[in-house]
Amino acid sequence: MTKVMAKAVYTTVESPLGELLLVGQESATANGGTALASLSMPGQKGGATVQDGWVRDDEAFAVIAGQLRSYFDGTLTHFDIEYVSGVGTDFQERVWHALDTLPYGRTTTYGKLAEQLGVSRAAVRALGTAIGRNPLLVVRPCHRVIGADGSLTGYAGGLEAKQRLLDLESKN
Repeated sequence: MTKVMAKAVYTTVESPLGELLLVGQESATANGGTALASLSMPGQKGGATVQDGWVRDDEAFAVIAGQLRSYFDGTLTHFDIEYVSGVGTDFQERVWHALDTLPYGRTTTYGKLAEQLGVSRAAVRALGTAIGRNPLLVVRPCHRVIGADGSLTGYAGGLEAKQRLLDLESKN
């Protein structure tokens, strides 16, 4: 039996962080809509790049683009979009789900997040690696995880972008 692959679609959205690349799968949702698989920013370590065969479809991302604009305007504090699931390991998916619960405008530490997930002290590095592989920067708020001493550490989009996102959220 041949597995039918969902068609990859993408768009770009201007933001204060630069041009964001949104990638989704056309048939990923139950109603045949588009679910977000990746949100990358310029210079992101491990970020997505447009591939042969991908189709640009700005309309498919109209809702998330609007939510991103509202977030950057300071009027949206929680994203309500569908993500492509099952793209990471079980551990990564657990960590990413925990990131989704971090409240707007608040931070937590790697250690506190590890404790919340029942991750041993020895496995905090694995937790950091899972956070670093988050494919949905901005909308899955890995920028809200900081060092135990309050320092900014480890953001795939760069520490300057992490600081800008935290500054944005602290104003509201």
